[in-house]
Amino acid sequence: MDIRVVVEHLVLEGFDLPRHHHPLLQATVEAELARLLAADGLAGDLAAPLVVPRLAGGSLARTGSDPIVLGKEIAAAVYAGIGPSSGPAAGAR
Repeated sequence: MDIRVVVEHLVLEGFDLPRHHHPLLQATVEAELARLLAADGLAGDLAAPLVVPRLAGGSLARTGSDPIVLGKEIAAAVYAGIGPSSGPAAGAR
């Protein structure tokens, strides 16, 4: 299975992450989200290829400014909205 995740635009409100950390944050979100999708797939009502123009990730517990930790937390929040435990039965979207 070939999984490609591209995050074109990521908006984080309330985070003061230095600009030089942005590429690492983006790469971490993409890699972690691809890993989660490869491991557990999409919700049953979603089909690949999937283009999501906007997805609210909810709130994150602020654990610091490490772009790798933050990227994994963001990917997990996004995956909660598109993963197998989401969907109409789970009350998502």
